[in-house]
Amino acid sequence: MIFDQLARCRPWIEAALEYSGGTHTFDDIAAGVLTGRFRLWERPNGCAITEFVNFPRKRVLNVFLAGGEMQAIKDLEHPAAEFARANGCHAMTISGRAGWQRALPHWRQVHQTQELTL
Repeated sequence: MIFDQLARCRPWIEAALEYSGGTHTFDDIAAGVLTGRFRLWERPNGCAITEFVNFPRKRVLNVFLAGGEMQAIKDLEHPAAEFARANGCHAMTISGRAGWQRALPHWRQVHQTQELTL
């Protein structure tokens, strides 16, 4: 079942990976989902990948990859938030391009990330 879901979502995942800065490949994402490190959230027209991030004083569910139709991705917010709360998270974060701030105006920006390629 999860193999079928990953295969169906592969085009969206690969399209989103184009903007990831080379941090992952599809195979990395699939391996992470299969081992339980990542979670695949899917809808008929989109998907997202999340992971838990444990800071010394806060646990968050980080959405680090999403693709497909924007409404499909937005529809994942409520179930992901419930999952995060049930797993001891204090917040959700999203990493991505600046357009996410416009798409999710009820989320507050807490920081930006820049990269220097070496």
